[in-house]
Amino acid sequence: MTSGDPRPGEKRLPADPAGMAGDARVVFIGRVRSPWTDRTNCPKNMAAARQQGGGGTVEIDALWREGLAGLDDFSHICLLSWLEQAPRDLIVQMPRHAETPRGVFSLRSPARPNPVGLHIARLAGIDAGAGLLHLEAIDLLDGTPVIDVKPYYASTDAVADAATPSTIGR
Repeated sequence: MTSGDPRPGEKRLPADPAGMAGDARVVFIGRVRSPWTDRTNCPKNMAAARQQGGGGTVEIDALWREGLAGLDDFSHICLLSWLEQAPRDLIVQMPRHAETPRGVFSLRSPARPNPVGLHIARLAGIDAGAGLLHLEAIDLLDGTPVIDVKPYYASTDAVADAATPSTIGR
């Protein structure tokens, strides 16, 4: 899916990855239910979703529900989503917050060759029998497909000394 005209400095790929032959078969295991129905009002990240009060639910399809066993022992999950409305053919983007264009792999933008979203979310409750994961906040449109759910381990997933352009003076 391509978007409108590129911003100055942006570059498109010669072909849209959506039309290329794939290397793997990804199945969706459920869908997100959220208050966000339009990209213009959907929070851009989890911090904004928490600030806006955007709670949501992940509905896991019946086939996969047994996989939720033990997840109620965790306070947070890593949710992998398929950002189906995102353009896939931008390789260089001009973020609104940046002064210069940046390569897609240096951004958290949903526009990328494989629009996989990564979301660390606090669990507000689980109904494993119904396949429902209630989330404190979510930055996804209603109906977004879910690829996977993993438990979040602060001891191994958090990196206290991780550097970003703002922390290294760029």
